[in-house]
Amino acid sequence: MSRYIVENGAIRDDLLTRDQLREWVDGLDPLTGERRGRDLESPVADLILDATINAPKSFSIAAMLDPELAAAYEDLQDRLRDRIVKLWQTELNARRGKGGAIREDLARIEVVELRHERSRSLDPHKHRHLWLNVKVQGVDGKWSNIDTRVALRFQNVVNAEGDLASRTDPTWIRALAAKGFTLTADGEIAQLQHLVRPLSKRSAQIEANKAARIAWWKQQHPEQEPSHDVLSQIDHWAWAVGRPNKPGELNEDGWAALVREELFTADPALGMERSPAPLPAVAVEDLDIELLAVQAVVDADARSTGSGGRFSWMDVRAGALRAIAGTGVVANRDVLAKLAEEVVAHSRTVTLISEPDAPKHVKHLMAVSTATLKATLAQKVDAFSAPGQILDTAEVAAIGHALEPDRTLDDGQLAGAAAIGGTSRNVVISGPAGTGKTTMLKVAGAALRRHGHKMIIVAPTKKASAVAGRETMSASSSLHQLLYDFGWRWTPDPSGATTWTQLSIGEADTTSGGIYGGPRIRINLGDRIVVDEAGMLDLEAASALLDVARATGAGVALIGDQRQALPVGHSGAMALFWRRSLRHVELTTTHRFKDPEWADISMRLREPRSVDEMRDVANDLVRTNHVVMTNSDVAAREAMVEGWFDAAQRRETISLVTATHAEAQEISEAIQNRRIESGAISITVAMSGQSGQAIFVGDVVQTRRNDIAADVQNRQNWIVKTIGTDHVILAASADTTDLRKVSLAYAESHIHLAYATTVYGVQGETTERSLVGPVVDAAGLYVGLTRGKAHNASVLVAPTETSAKSQLVEMMQRHSVEETMEKSRAAAQTDLRRAAQSATGPIVTPSDRRLTLAGLE
Repeated sequence: MSRYIVENGAIRDDLLTRDQLREWVDGLDPLTGERRGRDLESPVADLILDATINAPKSFSIAAMLDPELAAAYEDLQDRLRDRIVKLWQTELNARRGKGGAIREDLARIEVVELRHERSRSLDPHKHRHLWLNVKVQGVDGKWSNIDTRVALRFQNVVNAEGDLASRTDPTWIRALAAKGFTLTADGEIAQLQHLVRPLSKRSAQIEANKAARIAWWKQQHPEQEPSHDVLSQIDHWAWAVGRPNKPGELNEDGWAALVREELFTADPALGMERSPAPLPAVAVEDLDIELLAVQAVVDADARSTGSGGRFSWMDVRAGALRAIAGTGVVANRDVLAKLAEEVVAHSRTVTLISEPDAPKHVKHLMAVSTATLKATLAQKVDAFSAPGQILDTAEVAAIGHALEPDRTLDDGQLAGAAAIGGTSRNVVISGPAGTGKTTMLKVAGAALRRHGHKMIIVAPTKKASAVAGRETMSASSSLHQLLYDFGWRWTPDPSGATTWTQLSIGEADTTSGGIYGGPRIRINLGDRIVVDEAGMLDLEAASALLDVARATGAGVALIGDQRQALPVGHSGAMALFWRRSLRHVELTTTHRFKDPEWADISMRLREPRSVDEMRDVANDLVRTNHVVMTNSDVAAREAMVEGWFDAAQRRETISLVTATHAEAQEISEAIQNRRIESGAISITVAMSGQSGQAIFVGDVVQTRRNDIAADVQNRQNWIVKTIGTDHVILAASADTTDLRKVSLAYAESHIHLAYATTVYGVQGETTERSLVGPVVDAAGLYVGLTRGKAHNASVLVAPTETSAKSQLVEMMQRHSVEETMEKSRAAAQTDLRRAAQSATGPIVTPSDRRLTLAGLE
């Protein structure tokens, strides 16, 4: 392995053996064996931080086709690597002193580089991994640990540097142009982009070949597992099978030759000589600095939804780099560095703290638009929240008995239905999973109809609104569908920000190309608009909804749980409504779970009030066998896979919940492979899903885009029934007689495997069992552990119970919802207090374009 030592801005390198690499990762000097700083005793301590130098796949195709471009691409990656490791040495820091309160600048860091030529499916994908050792040397000569929080937040800048280099580097752009290649607005090579999809489809075929071959091998070798060497041989076979002139033994030269042959088969014109392409003519001096500055803040704001709309100077810097990358300019990196500094200096933000020396990673800035939205929405909710009467609970109970004679509403459900059926404009019902919110809504809808009004159910997702409407016998639509009907439009402006406007009747509608004729959905005075899954309601949609409610005279009821998944946009809407509502109800009685002890644990898991309470919940999770401990990521993934097959054998439904979409797809593909091995799925007929994923008849899949014509919703689960020449028949996972027909084109873009999913895919679902994967956040842990009626468990990479409990406590930590500017300011102060401070003086940050909070509160 190549080790790069960066010391005071200078880089030197050497090679490490396997044993030296092991010592280096373990915090030792690989040449002397001397330990650097204190030993990292925690079993979950970070040893290295991994960053990837990646690029569009068309770059790898270009490198396969032309040795000169291959060399130019390697040089580009070399320059980017050097840039990143120098930035790490100058921009990151160590923590020293009591509680790590002192920031220590770095004199030396060490990085190991790993180079990859291929993807897991052996298709061309040149990329590199940079392993940054957490042991770093301060300017005082002492070794200690890097400030991980700063390093992780700086990764946003690292990713932006890669985007900038791949699209603006003069040497690389000239090399492409000399071969007749140009870049698209998305950064792909325009003349090669069409080959990415065929390679992805081929990757899907390889995975199917691999699964079938492993199944065949196990039949030939009963009760044995294939060794590493056997799996490697199968990988090579799976890649080569079905290709013309496949070699008996796949070697490096043979692999490259076959890839090129396949590329030329897909596009014979690749063999023709191209005329040189013109070089981009955008000059640095012609760029609009003010527009770039706005784009930088828009980028930072879009990435700040998980932190209440707050971002840091690092985030603005990353946004500036991405904005410059998208201009088409080509210039030396030193020139672009100065340009980026100018863009950051012109950025206009609101600052949430008064301290002038905040470290650059502290999230204490906010977009003016977001700050204004928070302030104005709070005022709107205040003005809207007029008190009113509630229905008599005896009347509500009688309606409930008439609807379902065998079920009795609990006190919370009665109070909620009475409030929704009454005349208060702002009603909020909050409750944990399994407290019977749907039953309550069914009764409330009947009560409203009895008094001459109707209930209109909307939800942030079409899937949730369709389920709620069906189960409560009420009209339903997605929230955005309702807002669209009332003239609201949301379109991107030149900076990339989404601008919300409302059409007047008779006004030209640029979206549809016609004239807006007014709403088709009739909402009358006294009707109730119910927002189900309201914890996912974002601020912009909430503001537009209030305008609709005011104009129609309808009341609003928000039903949901802020402890579950938050919106994709800026959160805090439900908290604002709750805080200002005179009619809010907290549901507390759980009806879903068969085990009363588990019902109690789940309620405490939802909202532990202190670290001590978190520890108590973690102890009870372990004590009651709701934790599966494993020794590695691989073992954890296998536990999730085994859980699915165990549930299938019991004929029970199961939810597998993961922290990321990538992890969900890895588990889904592992389950698919096992099903192929067992013969449960045939690979005779296949289709290609998202990213070229191989999907077969019998697979569990998820649709990822609403399609009115096909009547499928985003995040709906299906079973593939048949695969035709131009279409796919899907059966609803809960009712296999409920069929839908979608095109193969839709499937390629909007369907993927769904044996496992993230919290957003599983929220609102109820199954018999549930398994939650490692390192989910607090919402993922709570939502995942409340899907199963019979059993729920968390799968952890934890060798001991102590480690398991520690991880559970960490996973239960929540970011507070920042629905107001006051809360965002307090959160920024907390972030500042957690940061190590420089012992030598203030850290200089751009400040000439910051706004104070004056006028926004």
